[in-house]
Amino acid sequence: MSVVHRPLTVESALTTGHLDVVTLGVCLVVLAAYWWAWRRSTVSAGRGAVFTVMGVGVWVVSTASFVGAYADVLFWVRALQVVILLLIVPFGLAAGMPLTVARDALGPRGRRRFDAAMASRAARVLTYPAVTSAAVLITPWLFYLTGWYSAVLRGTALDIVTRLLFVVIGFGYFWSRLQVDPVPRRFPQALSLLITLVETIGDGLLGVVIWQGGDIAHGWYAALDRTWGPSLRTDQIIGAGILWVLGDVVGLPFLLTLMSRFRTEQTRRALEIDAEIDAQIDAGRPPSATSVPAGDDAGDRADADAPPALWWETDATLRDRFR
Repeated sequence: MSVVHRPLTVESALTTGHLDVVTLGVCLVVLAAYWWAWRRSTVSAGRGAVFTVMGVGVWVVSTASFVGAYADVLFWVRALQVVILLLIVPFGLAAGMPLTVARDALGPRGRRRFDAAMASRAARVLTYPAVTSAAVLITPWLFYLTGWYSAVLRGTALDIVTRLLFVVIGFGYFWSRLQVDPVPRRFPQALSLLITLVETIGDGLLGVVIWQGGDIAHGWYAALDRTWGPSLRTDQIIGAGILWVLGDVVGLPFLLTLMSRFRTEQTRRALEIDAEIDAQIDAGRPPSATSVPAGDDAGDRADADAPPALWWETDATLRDRFR
């Protein structure tokens, strides 16, 4: 990536561009493939718009705008690019339901192969919440606190590969957590909410470490001999704040989405329980203990008549998962 020395102001931020042929080519291919397949799918146009604007559009902007031009000059601009590529772009791509679009565009044989791949052990392991969350949390730590960061500043090819890797890791995370697309295994949204809380703490800790820690890639930035903008130390502190605060801010839509899906999941579960109780009453049988919410008199009578069972055998979710 070429290094610019023009002072970064509001005017230069609005007028400075940067040509990244590889990223632009990848984005065009992804966008063309999505819309070609979308014509045969049942995914709404709104989802397609989110994929195009928030996903691919922001992806292009992160490299073609001043962010791409100044990523090697200012630490905080690189931090902004990392947040965009690891969190914002993947969220937009995953919200567009690209796997559903791809599956709908396949023929019967292709769908069988797609479903077989989704059911494979490798897919189930790679999309396990602990795996995808660990990847999103650990990647920034490795990027900033190892020689990876300095190597990216000095190598164009590694820079391109790293940025693509951020998008892939972020997409895997949001795909497996949002669960709007086909996934190898579905997990309760309550688990996603708990993991999100832990991740928020992890993001904040990285910001504190970068803020209080030693200079990162000091030799590179000092050699630029930049006479404008913040000092090297202030630049890093601003970058730490972006990773910490902005990372949490852009994660708010994801959190709200999880909460909405959690409420939907709870409502659906309540409706299923009600339907099961009604079916048992219509059949002339008393409702079972697992069908009646705690505190219900009929459930208490059923519990008295039922044989003793371990607590995890009476929990519907755990019983179905570990049958």
